[in-house]
Amino acid sequence: MRKIVIVYHSGYGHTTKVAQAVAEGSGGALLAIDAEGNLPEGGWEQLAAADAIVFGSPTYMGTVSWQFKKFADASSKPWFTQQWKNKLAAGFTNSASMNGDKLSTLHYLFTLSQQHSMLWVGTGLMPSNSKAATRDDINYLASYSGLMTATPSDASPDEMVAGDLATAKAFGQRIAEVAARLAK
Repeated sequence: MRKIVIVYHSGYGHTTKVAQAVAEGSGGALLAIDAEGNLPEGGWEQLAAADAIVFGSPTYMGTVSWQFKKFADASSKPWFTQQWKNKLAAGFTNSASMNGDKLSTLHYLFTLSQQHSMLWVGTGLMPSNSKAATRDDINYLASYSGLMTATPSDASPDEMVAGDLATAKAFGQRIAEVAARLAK
């Protein structure tokens, strides 16, 4: 089994819930960025040992949270030595609105991965876009480049849309499948 690490920041717990679902699908380990934008002790070593790194951040004002940005800026040290080169990368984001400029956040995560010379994995999921589709269907938000989830602004993490969490789990499974395929 390949080592998958999900490194993420969550402001209110919703992004944590998504990270947990990605971890459930991928068998990966969670690595939370704290409220001050720092990794726990041993976090950088955990990322160095990973075969795949999944980046996660809420979308705030059309991009990643400042805490995630602090982590990304601090990744210049592994960037300088190309420590993450050829590792798999993927990303996810959550915000309250159906759109909420989540694609800007995914593009930021993608750009970060490309600066590190990583290999990006998209969702690999078809959209649920028929008239019969419901909000609880897989990939209802129809994202291909990375995982997008939407949680109403007045919903707790326990009230997240079941379809989004199922999509997160399927996304995690996709990452694990690609990692296994590359290991051959």
